[in-house]
Amino acid sequence: MSSWLGGLGSGLGQSLGQVGGSLSSLTGQISNFTKDMLLEGVEEVGDAATELQVSNSRLAEVESAYAGQKSEHDRLKKLHTELEEKLEASEIQIKRQSAEYRTLLQQKDVEISHLKARQTGLQEEVQKLQQSAQSASVGPAVLPVATTSSTTTSSSASSFLSRPSGSHQGFHGDEMDLSDVIWSQQEINRLSTEVLRLEAEVAHWRRMSQAPTAGGAGNIDQGEILKLQRTIKELREEMIHEVDEHQHELAALQDAQRQKMADITRRHREELAEYEERIEELEEHIQSGGGVQEQEEKSLHKAQLDQEIQALRKALTAAENKIQTLKSLAEAKPKEEVEHADILEVNTIIGALRQEKEILEQEKLNLQERLKVAEEQIASSDGAEPSEAELLEVLKTELERREKALRATEEERDTLMSELEELDQQNQEATQHMISVKEQLSGQLKEAEAELTRLTAQLNTTKDQKRALEQELETQKEKMSQSAFTLNDLHMGKQQLESTVKELKDKLGHAHNQSKEARREISELKKVLQEREEQLSTTKAELSQAGDKQSQAQGTGEELARKERELSDLRRELEEMKTSYDKVMSEDYEMKMENRRLKAENEQATGKMEEQSRQMKESQAALNRTVREKDTRVEALKLEKSELEGELRQAETLLAEQTKQYQQTIEELTRARSMDASALQTEHERTIKLNQEKEMEISQLKRDLEQLASDHRDTNEMLSITVAGQKQLTDLLQEKDIFMETLKQNAADLQLEMDHKIAAMTKEAQALKQASEDKDKQLGGMKEDNSHLKEEIDRLRDQQSRPQSLAEPRTLDIITELETEISQLKSSKDGLEKEVQTLRRTMEEQQASLLLSQQSLQVQQTELEQADARHQQTTLNYDRLIHARDEEIAHLQQTVDRLSESQGRAISPPVQEEVILQEDKTQTLNQENGNEKHDLSKVEIERLVKGIKEKETEISQLNEKNLSLTMQLDQLVVSRDEVGKLSQMILQKDLEIQSLHARVSMGGGGGHSQDVMFLQQQLQAYAVEREQVLSVLNEKTRENSQLRSDYHRIMDIMAGKEAALLKLQQENQRLSNMSDPSGNQEMFKETIQNLSRIIREKDIEIDALTQKCQTLVTVLQSSGGESGAASGGVNSNQFEELLQDRDTLKQQVKKMEEWKQQVITTVKNMQHESAQLQEELIRLQGQVSADNDCSSKLSVDYTRLIQSYEQKERRLGSLSQELAQVQQTICQLSTTKDVLLGKLDSVAQTPEAAAAQASGPFLTAEAPSHQMASPENNENLQDELVSLRALLAEKENIIRTLQENNHLLSNSASASESEQRSQAEEARQVRERLEALQRSVREKDLLIKTKGDQLSQVSEALRNRENDNEVLKQAVTNLKERALILEMDVKKLKEENELVAARSLEKGSEFRALQETNMQVSLLLREKEFELSAMSEKAATVEKMLKDKEQGKCGELNQLLNELKSMQEKAVAFQQERDQMMMALKQKQMETSAVQAELQHMRDKEQRLNLELERLRNHLLEIEDSYTREALAAEDRETELRKRVALLDERLATSSSAVENASQQASMQVESLQEQLSGVVKQRDDALVKLHTSQEQVNQYAVSLSNLQMVLEQFQQEEKAMYSAELEKNRKEKNEWKKKAQTLEDQASALQMNLDEANAALESASRLTDQLDVKEEQIEELKKQVDVRQEMLEEAQRKLMNLLNSTEGKIDKILMRNLFLGYFHTPKTKRSDVLRLMGSVLGLSREDVDKMLEEDGRHGVTGWMSSWLGGRGAQSVPNTPQRPTTGQGLNSSFSEMFVKFLETEASGAASNTAAGAAAGSKRGGDSNPFLAPRSAAVPLLGAASAGRSGGHLLMKPISDALPTFTPVPVSAEASAGAVLKDLLKQ
Repeated sequence: MSSWLGGLGSGLGQSLGQVGGSLSSLTGQISNFTKDMLLEGVEEVGDAATELQVSNSRLAEVESAYAGQKSEHDRLKKLHTELEEKLEASEIQIKRQSAEYRTLLQQKDVEISHLKARQTGLQEEVQKLQQSAQSASVGPAVLPVATTSSTTTSSSASSFLSRPSGSHQGFHGDEMDLSDVIWSQQEINRLSTEVLRLEAEVAHWRRMSQAPTAGGAGNIDQGEILKLQRTIKELREEMIHEVDEHQHELAALQDAQRQKMADITRRHREELAEYEERIEELEEHIQSGGGVQEQEEKSLHKAQLDQEIQALRKALTAAENKIQTLKSLAEAKPKEEVEHADILEVNTIIGALRQEKEILEQEKLNLQERLKVAEEQIASSDGAEPSEAELLEVLKTELERREKALRATEEERDTLMSELEELDQQNQEATQHMISVKEQLSGQLKEAEAELTRLTAQLNTTKDQKRALEQELETQKEKMSQSAFTLNDLHMGKQQLESTVKELKDKLGHAHNQSKEARREISELKKVLQEREEQLSTTKAELSQAGDKQSQAQGTGEELARKERELSDLRRELEEMKTSYDKVMSEDYEMKMENRRLKAENEQATGKMEEQSRQMKESQAALNRTVREKDTRVEALKLEKSELEGELRQAETLLAEQTKQYQQTIEELTRARSMDASALQTEHERTIKLNQEKEMEISQLKRDLEQLASDHRDTNEMLSITVAGQKQLTDLLQEKDIFMETLKQNAADLQLEMDHKIAAMTKEAQALKQASEDKDKQLGGMKEDNSHLKEEIDRLRDQQSRPQSLAEPRTLDIITELETEISQLKSSKDGLEKEVQTLRRTMEEQQASLLLSQQSLQVQQTELEQADARHQQTTLNYDRLIHARDEEIAHLQQTVDRLSESQGRAISPPVQEEVILQEDKTQTLNQENGNEKHDLSKVEIERLVKGIKEKETEISQLNEKNLSLTMQLDQLVVSRDEVGKLSQMILQKDLEIQSLHARVSMGGGGGHSQDVMFLQQQLQAYAVEREQVLSVLNEKTRENSQLRSDYHRIMDIMAGKEAALLKLQQENQRLSNMSDPSGNQEMFKETIQNLSRIIREKDIEIDALTQKCQTLVTVLQSSGGESGAASGGVNSNQFEELLQDRDTLKQQVKKMEEWKQQVITTVKNMQHESAQLQEELIRLQGQVSADNDCSSKLSVDYTRLIQSYEQKERRLGSLSQELAQVQQTICQLSTTKDVLLGKLDSVAQTPEAAAAQASGPFLTAEAPSHQMASPENNENLQDELVSLRALLAEKENIIRTLQENNHLLSNSASASESEQRSQAEEARQVRERLEALQRSVREKDLLIKTKGDQLSQVSEALRNRENDNEVLKQAVTNLKERALILEMDVKKLKEENELVAARSLEKGSEFRALQETNMQVSLLLREKEFELSAMSEKAATVEKMLKDKEQGKCGELNQLLNELKSMQEKAVAFQQERDQMMMALKQKQMETSAVQAELQHMRDKEQRLNLELERLRNHLLEIEDSYTREALAAEDRETELRKRVALLDERLATSSSAVENASQQASMQVESLQEQLSGVVKQRDDALVKLHTSQEQVNQYAVSLSNLQMVLEQFQQEEKAMYSAELEKNRKEKNEWKKKAQTLEDQASALQMNLDEANAALESASRLTDQLDVKEEQIEELKKQVDVRQEMLEEAQRKLMNLLNSTEGKIDKILMRNLFLGYFHTPKTKRSDVLRLMGSVLGLSREDVDKMLEEDGRHGVTGWMSSWLGGRGAQSVPNTPQRPTTGQGLNSSFSEMFVKFLETEASGAASNTAAGAAAGSKRGGDSNPFLAPRSAAVPLLGAASAGRSGGHLLMKPISDALPTFTPVPVSAEASAGAVLKDLLKQ
């Protein structure tokens, strides 16, 4: 499509231009002819003879015009035929090209399918490799191989597919790109040049064939042979070249295969490295997998190691298989896929070329034979000339056929060459790829083999280590089984102590509850006592008052008795209270005793703990050298133990204080018994207050104790978690410090950016001011132009009297200048619009990337918030940190509130986009501050707020400036309106000038026929030029309208884009809480590439448009050179419009430039922000990875816990089997327990209430802290608060359930213990002995284990040292070799230095010699200069002498001149020699400086090498010293370890004897296992509790995992959304391109329409010729009619003379009828004038007529006329046909003109013929020149003939036979093109 249009445009451009020129000339001639025909009636001729002469001359002119028209018609026919031939040729060419392109497309499709098949095969192989790698990999650390492979394959595929897709891009889709058009134009130009060349060759061969002589024929044959030989040589060279290219392609394919193999081997190497890292990690895990639990689980580790070894073996086998498959692939790929396809294609092409070559050679031989035969025939028969001519013709035909065949073969060869070149390039790429893949695979195979050997060596070493470990494991399994029992016993003892502590706590709680109840009851009793005492006092008072009244005495007595009874009841209740109090005191005493016992047990436990800590310290001291990783855990354990000891001591001190307080309270109560009631009350209140305080303290202590117990339980489980949490805390603190620093930097950057923005805004304001000044200047220029135009109008008025000979070309020049300016502005506008569109696209893409990055930031912030929640859970134990955090949160909340207020103030208008972005940044940064719980300093925040306020003020000022500038622009618009008014005035003046021209042309009269002819010719020329200019202007106006529509469309697009920008700004404000970490640089690169590509395309389009504009300008200039002065008046309207368009386009260009600058600044800011946000994203990803590591560690700990739980269950099963004998006693205990539980059901309700009370304040204490921490204004923190509250509620429910279970267990245990206390005292002694024995056994086992671990580690360390020693030995030998090599290098460098020194000496000697020569040359120069000066003096003297003796001494003068010339030549030679010497000197100086620089370089090199040698020697010495030291240290360690092994053996022997004794004692004391069973039950309960807690943790981890998965899914969805957005954007771009293609197709259709119009014009021209023939016939008829009319005229003249003689005193009926009709035709205001005229005609006096008129005015409207009419209604007035005029004919009616004529007649003017002629001419001039009467001598006849159908032909209405060229009134605003089109249609 594109190439066809381009070919049409280039091929038919010139012919269309010719057609346009011929059409314009034709239309001009037609219009001239019609005007001439219609203007015939203007000329007035007196006689018939002169009229005949005029008509004859007209006929001659018409015939000459017809001859010209015929010649023009013939020329146009020829042009038409040529164009048709060209069209057919172009269609044939297009068909051929389309066929070729179709074949090419099919070939390319086949190639694409091949490549796709190859790509799918490669992808399947890659997937297989990935699956094998995934199956082989042990751990999760597998690299994403699939992505890399897919990218490589896709890239290779894209590289293969890049060329064929580009070749047929224009034909595959309907998109018509400008590059395709340009390419097609170039192709057409090339083909046209080829055609010209071939035509020249054909002409040459024709000339050669037309040579007459036989010798000429022989020469022709020789020339043909030579030419054929040349072609054969060229074909051979091409074949050789193709073979070379094919070899290059094969090499390239091999390179490509090598590259692929290298990629695969590199991936394999990376996988092997991953496997090695995994092996090392597992080995380290085996080495550092110490600790008590891991020693218990060594069997499990062994199983895991076996599994890992098997997996590694599988991985190795898979890797070997993979290498083999890769080898096979590497061997098969280049052979099968690449070589077969390409070689087959190349072979087919070569075969085809060979066949063509053979055919051509055969044809050549045939031609040679024919030539020989022809020569023989010429030699035999010289006279047979006709036969030779025939032969020549035959040869010519054969030559033409051969030439055609040659052309076809050349075309086929060209196509084949292009295909071959493409195939060669593809082949080269493929071979290069294969070769590179082969090389890579070979290198990878070598590396893989080396790695395999190394891995086999490592496997052997690991096998040896495994054997040693298995032996050690077998030896230590027995020790493990023994030490496990002792460990279990220790755990049981520890748990028993914990249970006793719990029971004591529960008892304390019960006692507190009972004391509370007692105090409450006492307070109630005291209140009742007070009331009773008050009643007693009142009764006493009543008794004293009622002593007189005896009647009331009985009632009072009864009341007294009642009161006494109540008193007695109260006393009894008091006694009961006292007894209960005594009971409480006794229980308190028992509690004290129990406390003492607990103290003793605690002391024992602390002693045990101290012993254990001492043992741990010893083990740590032993392990510190070998295992440093264990130190952290052991130290953490120590810290926990020390904390627990300190807490236990604190608890003991608190218990002692409580006992003291209880004693004091008891003493105070005993004192209170003896006191009065009031003192008791005060004392009781004080005690109640104290009691409440103590209760609060006790509840606090309870919580502390419960927390301590839970912590003590979870120490072994949560130790690693707490360490990780502490690490996370430290990391978080460090990160937050870094974040603070980054925030400060960001704040500083923000300030700088705000300053930059202010400067930019001020610059913009200045630019706007400058723009307004420019507009003012333009206004001044416009005013000057207006004044110039006025001057030109005045000048034109001056020139209207005389004919205009030459047109002023100034207006045309102005038009051309304006058009060039408009084209430039259009191009700049288009460029700017495209730039704006591209920049907007980048804006949209970056905003999309911003949104995506903000979403990713949200996701990562949610992850951070989850991490913070976890961190809060871990740090719930640390109250101080929580309080500090709460204070920080409150502070940050205040800062956030302040910032939100400042944000509310700082919302700026949407015009200043950068400011909004900066504010968004500040908001997001401050909110991130709030989330990260760090506080900015108040000073910085206030400074930021001030800066924002200042920015707002500056923005408001800039807005005001913008408003003022818009006002100025409005004023400019007003000035433009004034300019438009001036242009309208100019138009009016042009109209006046045209009317004056018409009057001048009409007012010539009959006498100036020659002037009239001259003026008519000038008018015709002007009309032609005017039509040309009008056609050009029509084109310009059409282009202008198109540009306006484009401009409106672009403005609509701009408005849409601005709306989209506003929406984006709102979204930015909404998303201002987030920030963007993910500035994707790849997206930026893609957008930049797209922008550059679009800019290139637009530049090409701009070039094309500029070329088009230049062609239009040249057309205009050519038309302007031909056109005359008549265009001046017509062009003013278009000129005004063009000026306005130029101004609007300039404004648009300025706006576009401002937009461009703004968009560029925003893009830069976005890039800057994206860089910062990417750094933040990387940091957040690091945090997320750290959190993931912590979660993986927790999962590992959880698996360990599950394993330990399973082992404990197994041990419980074994214990249940051993304790089957004790089931009878358990049955008894269960019966007693059931009885006790029945009793305890009533007691168990109180601890539940206590637990509820305890949990209540805990909740209330928790919730307000969270409420304090939660900021009210932040929605994110509220969501976090809700989630934390839910977590807290769950935790509190769990704590409640645990507390209830603990209370129930403690109650049951206390009940059972009160009964079994007697039995426990007996069993305690036995238990203590057992515990002592177990303790000793545990110590021995621990020592054995530690020593065994030390042994294994020492052996491994020794092996490592030996390996290190071997490596160091190798390094030492290598260094020695390097030292020798360096010494050799130093020797060589010394020799080189000596050589350089010798050279430098030589150069120095040369330099000295040169200096001496330089001195000599300078001396010579001085001598020569002296000689020169002497010579110049001599020359001066000679000149003087010459001046003195000019006349007589010519010979001497010549001699002196010759001498002077010779001296000058010598001086020039001396100067040249001096210059050469100077140049040589400079060269020598340069050489010496270079030699010196080389010498210095060599010296520096020598110094560097010496330093390197010394450093290497020192390094060698240091390495040897360190090696000797390490060897000595290893020997010392070996001796120490051997000593330790001996000690361990001795201790093992002693421990084994102790274990035997302990087992004997244990068999004697089986009864103590009853109590152990209860301990085991408690242990089981504890284990269940732990299991529940661990399950809850697992649930939490599952929840966090699900959250992470949700986040991942969200992230994926966001990525999908991003890709979909990009897809939509691409679709939109595609639609836009389709729209552009549609517009181009519309333009093509418009061009087609223009062609059709041109064809229509041609048809109309043919019709005009037909009409001309008809006119010729009509002219002949008219000649006949002229003769008849002549006779009629003579008769009419005779009759007229008779009538004039006869009717001098009579009134004509016709005149009266006309007067009567004229009365009704005239308006009512002027009817009195008609009546006066009638009176004057009838001979009435003026006074009588006036009287009659006054009477008539009184009576009414024309009474006499109505009486004449006799009551008839007013008939319809006949409408005279209105004719278009330029004068007053439009305003005045026929009756008015007739009245004027009658007035002139009545006034007494002579009624001669001249007057009649003048009147006729006047009327004709007023009404219409075309409808004037034929003769002025017969005015009445003229009028009659105008009314009738008869008369002169020209006076008739235009018949249907004639072409109706009616004179149309053309307004200045209407276009001349429409007139032309109407003419052609008619």
